[in-house]
Amino acid sequence: MKIEQSNFGNIENQEITLYTLKNANGIEVNITNYGATITAIKVPNSKGIIENIACGFDSLGGYFSEEYKNNAPYFGGTIGRYCSQIKNASFDLNGKTYNVAANCGDNNLHGGIVGFDKKVWSVSILENGIEMSLVSKDMEEGFPGNVAVKVVFILNDENELSINYNATPDADTPLSLTNHTYFNLLGFTETVENHITKVHTDKRLVTDATGAATGEVEHLEGKVDDLRGGKRIGDVHQLMNDGFEHFYIFDNTAGDLRLTASIISEANGRSLDVFTTEPCMLLYTGKYTSDALKRESGEQYGKYKGFCCETHRYPNGPNIENSPKSITKAGEEFKSTTIFKFGW
Repeated sequence: MKIEQSNFGNIENQEITLYTLKNANGIEVNITNYGATITAIKVPNSKGIIENIACGFDSLGGYFSEEYKNNAPYFGGTIGRYCSQIKNASFDLNGKTYNVAANCGDNNLHGGIVGFDKKVWSVSILENGIEMSLVSKDMEEGFPGNVAVKVVFILNDENELSINYNATPDADTPLSLTNHTYFNLLGFTETVENHITKVHTDKRLVTDATGAATGEVEHLEGKVDDLRGGKRIGDVHQLMNDGFEHFYIFDNTAGDLRLTASIISEANGRSLDVFTTEPCMLLYTGKYTSDALKRESGEQYGKYKGFCCETHRYPNGPNIENSPKSITKAGEEFKSTTIFKFGW
């Protein structure tokens, strides 16, 4: 495994670096310490043609364009303190009500106005990957406690990109971290609607009109969004008359590493298997992504041009009774692992 470094731009007179992880089989993963963000993933197809399959930009400026800021798709970013929405941007903890930043209507989304995806992370080079770290200060975006956070990215020759999260707070606080990469196994030559997708559960969380989870669980047997047998994304889009923004949940209270989703492009043989220790995964097919967004090379993004498999704790977990591990206690260690395994 090789690791290369290059300049990615500057912010507030601070140099931002791009780290490129390469394995023996032609996979390259680009990660910048601005937001601990995956900017590109290059993977062969069945004919050996290597193409990028992740939404992002080739320089820091792309993440600051007006089109990007206005659409806010969070391409490839590390999300925290708490990903997805917290209803009414508030929660009760230890007898106190905390009001956090309302940046999605009346709700809190992806940690607030300046979440982890907009921070400059410190970096350590490891033998087989990189470790990024930061300290989130007490009452940052309204969340209690100082939190020391580490995210480790590892690429191996089994074509697995592992993302390991660790965080330790000095006060009880909500924590739910994920990576927000959008994938297109066809390299953005078309939408993801011809991808065949399996999600290995028959349950998902119900969301209200604002997009926040209510805590109610819907059983999917016989429903169009039951993906256990594998379905073409476009077929389900048509039946739902909408894109995916589904919080699938798994019976995984022990935090075991499990296969939760499998996606394949039959046209070129590329596949992605998602393994996680998390109890929830958001399958999102980019229904809000702006068609105005493109990479500097001209690689076109937009509606249904990428899918996300965001593994995390329950959305709105701090407000859902018995939501698994939504609160990390003072001095306890938050631990989470997600593996994206590529095939062709």
